[in-house]
Amino acid sequence: MPQHDYDLFVIGAGSGGVRAARISGGYGARVALAEESRVGGTCVMRGCVPKKFLVYAAHFAEDFADAKGYGWTVGHVRHDWKKLIRNKNRELDDLEQGYLGLLKRANVTLIRGRARIVAPDAVEILGRRITARTILVATGGWPVIPDIAGRKYAITSNEALDLPKLPKRIAVVGGGYIAVEFAGIFHGLGAHVTLVYRRDLILRGFDRDVRAHLSEELKKKGIAISYGREPTAIEKRGKGYRLRFAQGRPIDCDLVMYATGRAPNTRNLGLERLGVATAANGAVKVDQWSRSSVPSIYAVGDATDRLNLTPVALMEGHAFADTLYGNRPRPVDHDDVPSAVFSQPPVGVVGLSEERAREKGFAVDIYRTAFTPMKFDLAGRDERTLMKLVVDRAGGRVLGAHMVGMDAPEIIQGIGIAVKAGLTKAQFDRTIGIHPTAAEEFVTMRTKVAEPAAKAAE
Repeated sequence: MPQHDYDLFVIGAGSGGVRAARISGGYGARVALAEESRVGGTCVMRGCVPKKFLVYAAHFAEDFADAKGYGWTVGHVRHDWKKLIRNKNRELDDLEQGYLGLLKRANVTLIRGRARIVAPDAVEILGRRITARTILVATGGWPVIPDIAGRKYAITSNEALDLPKLPKRIAVVGGGYIAVEFAGIFHGLGAHVTLVYRRDLILRGFDRDVRAHLSEELKKKGIAISYGREPTAIEKRGKGYRLRFAQGRPIDCDLVMYATGRAPNTRNLGLERLGVATAANGAVKVDQWSRSSVPSIYAVGDATDRLNLTPVALMEGHAFADTLYGNRPRPVDHDDVPSAVFSQPPVGVVGLSEERAREKGFAVDIYRTAFTPMKFDLAGRDERTLMKLVVDRAGGRVLGAHMVGMDAPEIIQGIGIAVKAGLTKAQFDRTIGIHPTAAEEFVTMRTKVAEPAAKAAE
């Protein structure tokens, strides 16, 4: 068998690629990793990490206001956007250095540049041909802006993280988690935000009660939501922009941000020429072992469009390395993966929504509660938390847990273990809650919600 330059060549130094590279290197594989941008990928450089810093920043506006109810005298406050971005970028630099250290300790060769696959066992990068027994595609995803007139005037979440200043009026187009997260960030930091969504309710794919509850909470905070509207054009008007629609009044603003979806970042990678099967959006089709239709080429993370979450990419990259180089073959279980939306208030979910459970044929019992968090009693804030359990009526297993409210992601992480373990509602009921907390509501809900037909007959 011919000698290769490397055992493994990874394209993309995001969460999945870095994890696969360093674990494989730790097992003794000869690994090279190509990255044309910054090491860390979407999550660390253009996604969850910098976004979470901005979410924290936006929360302080309400924290200052709430403090008055607890006896604090809060003087004049103002926000320095440039300082926030400067501090955020400094932290990202530190994180990138940490990733570089991990790769170095795993003996991974980092090559700065864009790689293209030219053979089942070879890539070209910086004019050089490099061979590898196995190639792993971990190129992530990229924001997509639809082809409308004036699309060049819109920004995406990439640019939103490094705006030179915060505009006063912002239109956010989209209704997914990125759209609602940035709507909350911009609003919390002082901008007037209009969320524009072509459908009837934000967060498509989530439990409908979650969607409706968050929609109302965003409106109460002062975020305008314009449903059932799809922009047809963006016009430059003086120092601002006008967002036009087929019907209804246009929206004038200082910034238009599109958050209408992301696509696998696989264009011009050479996959089609080699016969690698891909979906219409460019996603690499893989089996349970992350192997493509070409046996020597694998893919993990958002490039596969299976479940586009950073922890999933990490798990896929780790499982790939264990399977190929660690003598520990294991596929990744994509069921019951907890996830969060860092909106304001945040969302945490795990397992099936009520709608999905019924679609899958389960007869379900629904337990639901909504209440004002204790913290807001003295603050006087009009914000309510929603909690919901979806339970299999036949066996009592908790199929899904959903929460909208303060600390939802932190709470759902623990509940996710219970749902993944297949625990029953009876076992939830036997668990004593920690009082006074919001989390205890997940083990104290006892009253079933009426069946949809019964509610309609009332």
